[in-house]
Amino acid sequence: MARADKAATVEALKQQFSESTAAVLTDYRGLTVADLQTLRRTLGEGTNYAIAKNTLTKIAANSAGIEGLDDQLNGPTAIAFVKGDVVATAKGLRDFAKGNPHLIIKGGVMDGKVLDAATVKKLADLESREVLLAKLAGAMKGNLSKAVGTFAAPLTQAARLLSALEEKKQAA
Repeated sequence: MARADKAATVEALKQQFSESTAAVLTDYRGLTVADLQTLRRTLGEGTNYAIAKNTLTKIAANSAGIEGLDDQLNGPTAIAFVKGDVVATAKGLRDFAKGNPHLIIKGGVMDGKVLDAATVKKLADLESREVLLAKLAGAMKGNLSKAVGTFAAPLTQAARLLSALEEKKQAA
């Protein structure tokens, strides 16, 4: 590769690292071109899956302010740059790797922090953002319903309580 091409590639990788929410590094050795196309379609529009040279990736990551990826950048490396839901991309990679054992998740980076392969797999086990928000809304609605029930207790219950306390006081 000519020096100008390398500089352009480094700049493009740096820009993708800067604009992405996260990046997941994988080893794609043994996958066919058709497999890679299927993987790209599986990951969706919010993720750009690109193959890059390790030395250029190291330079781009360091210039983007990301340090600590050097251990993960060995052997053939492809990077999934995530601009949308990180969990959905991690799930897509995990599910694809189940059917294609040649795809190996090496690790990644999210919000400037380096992640190992186990952490990326834990992200894949999380529920989607929509499901988590729905659970939160349900929990909040349940607590509000309890509060409404407490505040809307009939006055007769309060009157019974007061009368029971009065009888207890007179008996004592």
